[in-house]
Amino acid sequence: MLTDLDLTELTEFRRELHRHPELSGEEVETASKITAALRSMLPTRILTGLGGHGVAAVFDSGKAGPTVLFRAELDALPIEERNNIAWSSQTPGKSHVCGHDGHMTMLLGLGRMIARQPVGQGRVILMFQPAEEDGSGAKAVVADPAYQEIQADWAFAIHIEPGRPFGYVSTCEGLINCASLGLKIRLAGKTAHAADPEDGVSPAQAIAKLIPSLDALGQGGPLDDDFRLVTITHVKIGEPSFGVAPGEGEVFATLRTIRDEGMESLETKARKQAITLAEEFGLSVDFEVCDNFAGHCQTKRA
Repeated sequence: MLTDLDLTELTEFRRELHRHPELSGEEVETASKITAALRSMLPTRILTGLGGHGVAAVFDSGKAGPTVLFRAELDALPIEERNNIAWSSQTPGKSHVCGHDGHMTMLLGLGRMIARQPVGQGRVILMFQPAEEDGSGAKAVVADPAYQEIQADWAFAIHIEPGRPFGYVSTCEGLINCASLGLKIRLAGKTAHAADPEDGVSPAQAIAKLIPSLDALGQGGPLDDDFRLVTITHVKIGEPSFGVAPGEGEVFATLRTIRDEGMESLETKARKQAITLAEEFGLSVDFEVCDNFAGHCQTKRA
């Protein structure tokens, strides 16, 4: 069990992480702080530099048994923190608003408990994964040759959920998270003076039509096997000016499906909508895929 002193120290550690957030792929200092904290727990070994800046602590009983991995994330988000707490972010434009500072601290709390009551059989691995927010970190860690030495039989990711009682853990069988993909759609035409818009090719009307057409691709509820959701997260047309008719624009859309198999179909339909409208309005179009996450279904055994 954790003592009151543990909770006090862990709370202060979380606040220190919160003050100094680092973005995906930049988690050098965060990884260093985590590594230093893990050393005091005397794990069997500590691996660093996994998939970038990932850190893993291995607690090996030396006896046969399963390898169970618990994962937290190192990275923060490119979002300005707006509050007056004493431990708010000291880095402009970056903050731990997704709770990764809390996740890391939770794993360190587990590490303290294991240090006092060692693993009876098999191994426990505390994995601090880099670059979770952009979707690249998990794949990079798994592809790292060093990870092959510590492959897990079971892996559990944790996430805070505001509103739950202190010390409460919730889980379920089946779907935990949908497959998700970020699609950037860029439309390009020709700028013109606002007094002579006919001399240019504006993406404004195409984007005005594209937004509801993408929305209409969604269907079903989150418990339906054919569930699809398209959420428009960002729209930009031209620049903030009254004198220029825009010649380019972009739409960011987040696509979600209940299973990985449905994502390819939904992405194809979204691209087709954009291509059709680009042709209608004499625009060029290009796409970029970002934040590509596989769906997560949990087995009954887990």
